[in-house]
Amino acid sequence: MLHPQPVTLTAELPGRTAPYRISEVRPQVNGIVLKRLFAEGGEVKAGQPLYQIDPAPYQAAYNNAAAALTTARAKAERYRQLLKANAIAPQEYDDALASYKQAAANAQAARINLGYTRIVAPIGGRIGISNVTEGALVTSGQTTALTTVQTLDPIYVNIPQSSTQLLELRQAVAAGQLDKDTPVVTNVGLWLENGTKYPLTGRLQFTDVTVDTGTGAVTLRAIFPNPHRLLLPGMYVRAIIGEGVVPSAILAPQQGVIRDTRGRPTAWVVGRNNTAELRDLQVARSVRNDWLVTSGLRAGDSLIVEGTQNLRPGVQVRPVVAKLATQPISPEG
Repeated sequence: MLHPQPVTLTAELPGRTAPYRISEVRPQVNGIVLKRLFAEGGEVKAGQPLYQIDPAPYQAAYNNAAAALTTARAKAERYRQLLKANAIAPQEYDDALASYKQAAANAQAARINLGYTRIVAPIGGRIGISNVTEGALVTSGQTTALTTVQTLDPIYVNIPQSSTQLLELRQAVAAGQLDKDTPVVTNVGLWLENGTKYPLTGRLQFTDVTVDTGTGAVTLRAIFPNPHRLLLPGMYVRAIIGEGVVPSAILAPQQGVIRDTRGRPTAWVVGRNNTAELRDLQVARSVRNDWLVTSGLRAGDSLIVEGTQNLRPGVQVRPVVAKLATQPISPEG
């Protein structure tokens, strides 16, 4: 006998891993690289020194700017005292004050450029290969990155889903046939490209608002913990996502659903007075070893799963009650 039960609908979709953060490291001043201060392929922390550019010319420029600032400060202070004594015109003091402010700005710029000679990691994560060695000339604004840092824990998985399928799911939710307001829908499982299951569960973060005109797909993004760095950017994976929960689903064993000559699904049920009755069905999808039936069967129906090849409408049958092995599934299952 069929009984309605909640069933979590899932979909298995292809996906690609992507770093949580990525930063291409480039110089902000010109100069010769004196040292590389990291091990390629290792973990770095935000602010950790990566390269040392020759600081000598920038140190000299800073020293010169600092000296000019000292002179301009002293002159501005002296002129301030003279202005109080009415010994100079106000314009002369204004000029001295402006020169002092300009010298202060020049000194600050020189100090910033001197600091840029030590290139530090903008973010924490796994660092890649170095594209330069000691002795290389680097320039501010160059197109080639010195190296790349990627945050891998957590890590993103980008999952394309058909816009048609997404539209059908939203219509089912609007019609009350599907409940997406449940925590299990946000859980995401993962199968790796070698066929093994990733041991940790991810969470669905968001659905893109734009359909790719080339593929007709919308990108879903999930986030996964990656403490052992098992997932690397660019890996192909299979994601198991929850699409929603059917609150009162009718599941029919696949062996009890047959196809007519035109391929339409049908099923034999025990009708009035224990007679065989053939029903036309509408099925949405398979759920493990069952079919999710949307029309043609209802709660309380007794489905005939064996001996259907000899049945005819109205034939007497002797029903034997059997417990159907149906159960809801989840993205982790």
